[in-house]
Amino acid sequence: MSHTVITKEEKSTLWSVILASSVGTLIEWYDFYIFGSLATILSQQFFPQTNPTAAFLSTLATFAAGFIVRPFGAIVFGRLGDLVGRKYTFLVTLILMGGSTFAIGLVPGYQVIGIAAPILVLILRLLQGLALGGEYGGAATYVAEHAPAARRGYYTSFIQTTATLGLFVSIGVILAVRYWVGVDQFSIWGWRIPFLLSALLVGISIYIRLRMQESPMFKKIKSEGKISKNPIKESFGKKENLVLVLLALFGATAGQGVVWYTGQFYAMTFLEKTCQVEFVQTRDIIAIALLIGTPFFIVFGAWSDRIGRKYIMMTGMLLAVLLYQPIYKGMYHLTDVRHKQEVESAKKLTRTRTIHAPGDTITLVKVERVYSDKTIQTESRMTLVTGESKSISTEIFLSGINYWLMIGLIVVQVLLVTMVYGPIAAFLVELFPTRIRYTSMSLPYHIGNGIFGGMTPFIATYLYEASKSEGSAGDPFAGLWYPILVAAFSFIIGMIFLSNKKRGDVMD
Repeated sequence: MSHTVITKEEKSTLWSVILASSVGTLIEWYDFYIFGSLATILSQQFFPQTNPTAAFLSTLATFAAGFIVRPFGAIVFGRLGDLVGRKYTFLVTLILMGGSTFAIGLVPGYQVIGIAAPILVLILRLLQGLALGGEYGGAATYVAEHAPAARRGYYTSFIQTTATLGLFVSIGVILAVRYWVGVDQFSIWGWRIPFLLSALLVGISIYIRLRMQESPMFKKIKSEGKISKNPIKESFGKKENLVLVLLALFGATAGQGVVWYTGQFYAMTFLEKTCQVEFVQTRDIIAIALLIGTPFFIVFGAWSDRIGRKYIMMTGMLLAVLLYQPIYKGMYHLTDVRHKQEVESAKKLTRTRTIHAPGDTITLVKVERVYSDKTIQTESRMTLVTGESKSISTEIFLSGINYWLMIGLIVVQVLLVTMVYGPIAAFLVELFPTRIRYTSMSLPYHIGNGIFGGMTPFIATYLYEASKSEGSAGDPFAGLWYPILVAAFSFIIGMIFLSNKKRGDVMD
């Protein structure tokens, strides 16, 4: 179906292909992202709490571990996809992903089984990463090989929405379950439900994918006996193809990866941990921004069919380099109460005493401050029987114009994501011939998106924590240097070495 004009029947088949691929891929991203969306709670469940900061960083490191192994999944399943076919390969990845996610919901906490808890979670995250390493390449390749050449960017961009929609759905499910079981119960056991729901979602997706047909391009080269006997060797052992792999990695996917994870995941971490925005409101802000920005994946994917893939992606990276610092300073400013005017008459103080035993009384003091711009700050402090007082938590709740300004700042980041991510599936599949496409495109994508991008929340948070010292709160923007430098490097390489012309000749 590589011709420009397609029949009504071909168009119907194409949309069925897009639906089947997108539903499965969306569910896999949902599986993958509920871990990141619940990072704060999971750090309390699976890691010792003697040092909460270390526990949170360990959780982010476990989250990142799933990304680190994605290139290995790309090699294993990419090879399988080029030898056996696209359909059955990413059917296997779906089952592996769903099973691992379901199992995380069953792992006992650190208080029950000790060090075995984080080890088991890490193993399951690694299995998730391996599965996802084979999923995206299969879905993007499958859709691209059904799509007409002149509209390949448009049709593959629907696959690009699935990662963001997976995050959106994960947030929606988390908030719904949290509301259903209550805040306290959600932190204790309710967080398991989003993981366990994966079994139902994956079952639906398996049913849909079993009804799919194999890619027409793959069937053609299989019938002609042109399937690669060793796609790994052919992909990375031949100089001309290895050069394309390296250019795709350093000139496109590395920059795309850090922009993607900064604009969505690090933005959420920054809101909750650095700006101290309340848990539910943080996810409301991210969800609304995703809802507004997601259609632009389609816009930029379709636009890339007209003006080429390169300049859209490079513009997104350049804007990220230039705008990240002012955007995040704006986010921090909106929540920084030090420059806000407190309304003294609206201040509320609640004191609760808990008597555990004679002479063992803990006092919990909750102070709610209201500011002139309607920002609300809630601070909880605990006073022990020894007289020691320590802060438990501080939460910021935004209202009015500040709330919508915060959403606007996240929307800008999502738009940058759509610019770098919308066209990249079409860009990658057009670089490599059919016989080795699954293998060749999967590796640079998953190194760029998985390692360079997936490490962003961990590295950025670590850089911020490392900037702290005794008597200093640290530089809240220190973490931004990682995505800025990677995006800048990728922009330079891409502008110099990548071509803006579509390589339609490889779609054979």
